[in-house]
Amino acid sequence: MMHSNAKQLVRSLTAAALVAAFAIPQSLVAQTPEHLVSPSELQKTVVDASQKQQQNLDTLKKFFSSEQAQQALKSAHMNPQRVEKAVASLSDAELAQLASRATKAQTDFAAGSFSNRDLLLVVVAIAALILIIVAVR
Repeated sequence: MMHSNAKQLVRSLTAAALVAAFAIPQSLVAQTPEHLVSPSELQKTVVDASQKQQQNLDTLKKFFSSEQAQQALKSAHMNPQRVEKAVASLSDAELAQLASRATKAQTDFAAGSFSNRDLLLVVVAIAALILIIVAVR
C-alpha cells in the first residue's frame, strides 16, 4: 500500500511538472540578453533624459526672463516668480512641448514674423497655460 502511494505521488508530481513546463510561455523561461537593456544603455538614457529636461527648463527660464516677457507678465498681472515655480513642476512632455513653442516664438520674433504685441500675447498665453496645467493637478 505504501509503495502504491509513493508511485501515485511520483506520477502526480511528474504530471504537475509536465503541465507547468508546457503551460509557462517560452518567452518567460528563455530570455535572451538581446531583449535586456544593459546598465550602460540604461544610464545613458537616464542621463540624456535629464539633460533634455534641464535644457527645456533653461529654455523656458530664458524665455520668461527676457525684458519683453517680464513686461508682458506684469501687464497681464501675472507673478513671474509664480510662473517660474510652476515651470519646475511640469512633466517632461509638457516641458518639451512648451519649450518648443517658446523657441519658435523667439525665432519668429527675431526673424520679424512677430510684432512686439504678438510676442507679448504668446508669452502671456504660455504662462497662463503653465499655470493652468499646474493648477489642474
